[in-house]
Amino acid sequence: MTSRSSAQSSTQVGAHLQIRNLYKSYGNSGVLKGIDLDILPGEFVAVVGKSGCGKSTLLRLLSGLDIPTRGEIYNNGMPMYGLNRNARVMFQDSRLLPWRRVLDNVTLGMKQQGKWRGQWALQQVGLGDYAQRWIMQLSGGQRQRVALARALASQPRLLLLDEPLGALDALTRLEMQQLIRTIWQEQGFTAVLVTHDVEEAVYLANRVLVIENGQLRLNLSIDLMHPRNEGSPEFASLKTQILDFILQRQPVPST
Repeated sequence: MTSRSSAQSSTQVGAHLQIRNLYKSYGNSGVLKGIDLDILPGEFVAVVGKSGCGKSTLLRLLSGLDIPTRGEIYNNGMPMYGLNRNARVMFQDSRLLPWRRVLDNVTLGMKQQGKWRGQWALQQVGLGDYAQRWIMQLSGGQRQRVALARALASQPRLLLLDEPLGALDALTRLEMQQLIRTIWQEQGFTAVLVTHDVEEAVYLANRVLVIENGQLRLNLSIDLMHPRNEGSPEFASLKTQILDFILQRQPVPST
């Protein structure tokens, strides 16, 4: 049974990414080494691996914040050069401006007519009544909701999530996972999540990728229906397979 949601509809707006023989080096240090990967429109892909394996570097390349040393990234069939204007990034640090109100943070860099989009995005994350509050009045979880609203306001085709929930407490993190999943299902953008949390990866993603020493070593489909039950045997089995592979306790599972 497929885990594809309503995001996979005829009104699909998600980006199609094709990564071919991708290398990235800094000086003499190779960070990514020959990555080949297709990410389909509307797919939710999670990337896990040990610290320093190249996860965040891959995200920076997909956003256009960095450029490949060698290889190509195709965005909807076109070679990508410079910033990916169809993408938005959500970081672990909310990166909000405390001297601006919530709505002003969400619409930062947008034209004046973008205010309605900002208000719409705040409604999407459950903060429709918070538009005129100051950032310092918000909890950590609320700040991350504002950061998510800022990413959604321009209705991106690609949402890149770089450990966005890593600093949150356990309950707030679960709420944010559910929120991200719901919005992804409703809006149909393509999502790429970098996380150290294997359970989070299995909870959210269609596929989980493991990068090890700069190479893509595991590409595992997660064929579970949403919403997912973390206590189910199927969920536990997938989580264990991925953890065992990362910790090198067993060979690559068949896909």
